[in-house]
Amino acid sequence: MTPQRVSLITLGVDDLDRSRAFYAALGWTPAATLEEVAFYQLNGLVLGLFGKTDLAADQGRPGAALGTGAIILAQNFPTEAEVDAAYATALAAGATPLKRPEKVFWGGYSGYYADPDGHVWELAMNPFWPLSEDGSLTLPDAP
Repeated sequence: MTPQRVSLITLGVDDLDRSRAFYAALGWTPAATLEEVAFYQLNGLVLGLFGKTDLAADQGRPGAALGTGAIILAQNFPTEAEVDAAYATALAAGATPLKRPEKVFWGGYSGYYADPDGHVWELAMNPFWPLSEDGSLTLPDAP
């Protein structure tokens, strides 16, 4: 098994019901839910939403103040129009706009929003990184 992999990304959230509703408005469907966590099956990995209080306790740090915003999650799309549509959907679902999608210095097109808990998402079209049919990304010339 390769050590260079991610199996699960977990986001700490203040209000799990609010976060579930936000991601549902984006069209996401949980694969499994418990009282304190929801899991979403993605392409080859899982995204979890976990109440911050319960997450801190699970880490062995009850009462710890868990932060957000220092990591960016990204979705790539094949066209600028799809980036714009995803951005509009996120804002309609309650996302906070950070940067409207626009052409960027590296030759692509991208924008940013924050989910209700401040987790930052980038939506991008990168003409140098072709996507597979299911939307997954393999870097060109990657092994």
